[in-house]
Amino acid sequence: MIRVLVADDQELVRSGFAMIVDAQPDMEVVGEAADGQEAIDLARRLSPDVVLMDVRMPRLDGIEATRVIVGATATATATATAIAAGDDEDAGVRVVMLTTFDLDEYVFQALRAGASGFLLKDLRREDLLHAIRVVAAGDALLAPSITRRLIEDFARRPGPGGPPPRLDGLTPREQEVLELIGQGLNNREIGIKLIVGEATVKTHIGRVLMKLDLRDRVQAVIYAYEIGLVGPTSGGRA
Repeated sequence: MIRVLVADDQELVRSGFAMIVDAQPDMEVVGEAADGQEAIDLARRLSPDVVLMDVRMPRLDGIEATRVIVGATATATATATAIAAGDDEDAGVRVVMLTTFDLDEYVFQALRAGASGFLLKDLRREDLLHAIRVVAAGDALLAPSITRRLIEDFARRPGPGGPPPRLDGLTPREQEVLELIGQGLNNREIGIKLIVGEATVKTHIGRVLMKLDLRDRVQAVIYAYEIGLVGPTSGGRA
């Protein structure tokens, strides 16, 4: 069972998400929070697999709550090791941000705070459930409109002065995998591109995350853009 905590200051919205999640045979809602501080308290006490987190909430907003929850439950190295080993249970609490606003400031703050996904509240029921399963499995997910904003933002930035030295620690194949992650390809698509199995792709991704001290695929996408490994012309679509 995927254990889900729902955090939203609007009771009707919170109850609606909870009803959708609870109706699934492989999911259960373990708690509901009306603000960021309550979300932190419940996450510490209930240890959910996934937190559905609203951005704008009283007392403490969702971004700060995410930073505390993710920082308190997993380190980048531990998560990368768990993914590489195929042991998703050790990956810590994962947070999916849900908001009616797709403003750049929220996207970047949320991702850097440790969110594994950023979705708009007007998404379909099926997309919400898919996002929960993807994030619970140790992957990351962004709404297409959010990915476009990331690409547009990096396109406006000055070109990088050169890859950071730690990129040299990656093998040529691992650099290739990082580039494909930055282009938005999933594990199956990367496997097809490189003519290898998904298990091999997962191992490469785990090593990339570990060597670069990145938490998950979202951070890998950001990193690939920041160092200029991929750009708007690379076909990114995450």
